[in-house]
Amino acid sequence: MNKQKKRSEISDKYKWDLTTIYESDDEFYKEYEVVAKMIQDLKIDKVFENGKSLYEFLKSSDEIDVLIDKLYTYAHLNHDSDTTISLYDEMVKRIHNLYYEMSKKNSFFEPSLLKLNYAEIEKFYQEFPKLKEYEILLKELFRYKKHVLNESEEKLIAELAKSLKSSSETYSKLTDTDMTFGNIKDENGKTTELTESNFTTFLQSRKRSVRKSAFKKLLKKYGEFDHTIASTYSGYVNSLNALSNIYKYKNPIEKALFNDEIETDVYDSLIETVNENLGVIYRYYDFRNKHLGLKKSHIYDTYVELTNGKGRNYTFEEAEKIVIDALSVLGNDYVEVLKRAFDEHWIDVYNNKGKRGGAYSSGSYLTNPFLLLNYEGKYNDISTLAHELGHSMHSYYANSNNSYIYSNYQIFVAEIASTVNEMILANYMLDHGDALTKKIVINNLLGLFKATIYRQTMFAEFEKNMVLASKDGQILTSDYLEQNYYALVQKYFGNNVIIDDEIKYEWARIPHFYYNFYVYKYATGLSIASYIVSEILNGNKEMLKNYREFLKIGGKMNPKEALMTMNIDITKKEVVLSAIKMFDDYITKAEKILS
Repeated sequence: MNKQKKRSEISDKYKWDLTTIYESDDEFYKEYEVVAKMIQDLKIDKVFENGKSLYEFLKSSDEIDVLIDKLYTYAHLNHDSDTTISLYDEMVKRIHNLYYEMSKKNSFFEPSLLKLNYAEIEKFYQEFPKLKEYEILLKELFRYKKHVLNESEEKLIAELAKSLKSSSETYSKLTDTDMTFGNIKDENGKTTELTESNFTTFLQSRKRSVRKSAFKKLLKKYGEFDHTIASTYSGYVNSLNALSNIYKYKNPIEKALFNDEIETDVYDSLIETVNENLGVIYRYYDFRNKHLGLKKSHIYDTYVELTNGKGRNYTFEEAEKIVIDALSVLGNDYVEVLKRAFDEHWIDVYNNKGKRGGAYSSGSYLTNPFLLLNYEGKYNDISTLAHELGHSMHSYYANSNNSYIYSNYQIFVAEIASTVNEMILANYMLDHGDALTKKIVINNLLGLFKATIYRQTMFAEFEKNMVLASKDGQILTSDYLEQNYYALVQKYFGNNVIIDDEIKYEWARIPHFYYNFYVYKYATGLSIASYIVSEILNGNKEMLKNYREFLKIGGKMNPKEALMTMNIDITKKEVVLSAIKMFDDYITKAEKILS
């Protein structure tokens, strides 16, 4: 067993260079004191007296915010490099305090602004034309005016905020802390504790008895708590319905989508389009059955990988070359920025003792992007590198082409650039990888489309059905939730998968049902990325040009407008259909590669 290295034992060439943010901790603390004083000195009286005073307040707030973000980037990246160093933990907490103090100082702004009519803001533009820099931001704030309560009502809701979150917090405590699932024997007969963390690993076991045991044991435990979890979920749904009524939305779905300026038609169209094309997922399960030698599979058979072997190991230098070669289709200037990520040490590559797990892209307006990896040399690690570079490149272009206020792109489009990179790499490896790598890649792609387009849409349909049923007066008992979830599983898996009885409890283990209609974004994000990749790889130069411009938009446009710059109309079915067609094509490729 390899001993985990200390950070000091990792070569500097594989670490990010945080001295580009601050040369030393002392420099960090000096700027921290400057920012703390800026918050203290921020003038909040007479903000709405005229256009000049409003502009000066907004400009001063931006200057503070951009510096807090820079401070936070330095603190949290150092902390995540080695979480055993208490100094950086303390730094992060200091920055949280700054965010809190700034939030308190600014708390008056939106309620006071929305007491005005937008016509008064337009007069301010005439008085002081520089205020037009903030026109998009101010218009966006006024979009919420009809959904904003008066001060006393908003204060009442704020007082109830903790209570309204109690259902999801209770669910998290129950499922993350209190519930245990007992022990299970792995493929080698070794007794191991079954947890949510290793559940999927057991479902991927080549030994059917292991898969079956893990599936039944874990879901039956959720079944033992189904009445309690039904109560927490029902309480959560009741709060969503109550808040949508209070804030004058038609329903919680409209309220959840309002921030992105997405109509509920987009949500409904996704579900409708996927339902009209369930034949493709049925074909996928039929292919799996044939490949695994099963007449019919059980639910617990649908996670087994279609190939044996972990594939070859790649050095990080090899990974760098593969990613740059694969992404060269996005243009020479794109590649030049990619090379900077490697040459200028934006990336923290290897695991070390105390380093945070997983991978992410981070940074601020005043810094370059930074990537945290825990690279181990497998194809999946290269895919992760390409994915996080997608986030970083999106941030780089958005920051480089916008003022601070419009540099942040919205969550709805946040996974597009990362998924585009990931899929371009996968298609490159299907052409250039060795035989085993091609098998691993096609297996991953099939799993991605199954999990994202179909499974996440099934979750989205369940969320919609339950919330609207509750709005119409239906009591969300455990029996009602289980019956509806089981019926959806039957529909989405088809006749050649045996729908085990325990699957009716699965709804109780999905934390995303407390995420307020978030899961549909996974499916729409992959659909949009699939459409872009398909067009680019088919030589559509106009799409390549438009995609590169899309990366520069930042927050200047809402998601629908930003996507229309690539002639992608998210309200039309063709976007989701393109992803389903790509999935179908990958199944055909898999039949050849895995034969």
